[in-house]
Amino acid sequence: MTERRYTAFSDELRHIFGCRVQRISVDAGFTCPNRDGAVGTGGCIFCGGKGSGSFGIRPELSVTRQLLHGKEFLARRYGAAKFLAYFQAYSNTYAPVERLRLLYEEALAVSDVAGLIVGTRPDCLPSEVLDLLAGYARRTYFWLELGLQSPLDRTLALINRGHDFAAFADAVVWSRERGIRVCAHVILGLPGESREEMLATAEILNGLGVEGVKLHQLHVMKGTVLEEMYRRGEVRCLERDAYVDIVCDFLERLDPRIVIHRLVGDAPADHLVAPDWSLRKGEVLDAVDAELTRRVTRQGSVMRDRGRMV
Repeated sequence: MTERRYTAFSDELRHIFGCRVQRISVDAGFTCPNRDGAVGTGGCIFCGGKGSGSFGIRPELSVTRQLLHGKEFLARRYGAAKFLAYFQAYSNTYAPVERLRLLYEEALAVSDVAGLIVGTRPDCLPSEVLDLLAGYARRTYFWLELGLQSPLDRTLALINRGHDFAAFADAVVWSRERGIRVCAHVILGLPGESREEMLATAEILNGLGVEGVKLHQLHVMKGTVLEEMYRRGEVRCLERDAYVDIVCDFLERLDPRIVIHRLVGDAPADHLVAPDWSLRKGEVLDAVDAELTRRVTRQGSVMRDRGRMV
């Protein structure tokens, strides 16, 4: 196996559990304050009717049944022996604490589920919810995934995010104070952002002390506001080689202690508008590996340390 030039999530899981571990995405029936009227009704411009990235989940099933269904499929396809319940669809802390506790406990009660990943927004983390999550961080393998997408307030307004960068930074501080590991979601290629601004995001994340990062190319899904903008020519997607180049530059600037949960997003063909290379995730990952090898660099090799390059 070729040596990875970045700190891969899969490597951490194998080191901790000693076997193949797979995430099982769960839809527990949550909504989002950017859709139900609390902060907005339209949602983010890239988010479809099922929540960003939640395709393939079967929300008509209970959490237990979703996990059992996922276990059967992932064990057969990948030989996975342990699993993480990934509460993915919409904002998975946007409910009273007791409801959250019941759902998370239901997931952990399923055999071979070895931990939790909870995806949410930074404005859905009141202190009582953070305290609940801190309890899980102490007793099981746990990650809190926080949607940032961009640290630029002008971009957050453009994509109708419904919160500013300060809300994300505060949520990271409050989480880390409680011993909760945070994985930040970042989209590369958002409208109006320069290459320098995208790469500066890595240094911002270093400074915040996040423990994980998920990178995602901007892609356009059917039925979204982003699709309307794309059809009008107001949005362009990065070409594959340009995306690979930016990802490698980003990794070089990112602290090597930060775990890389994802380098490229994927989407079902029947929902994707653009770019078509999003359907070939494996090729993109191979291209990132090849480019880092060609450069003879790795994660953190040119990160900034007190104003100098190391």
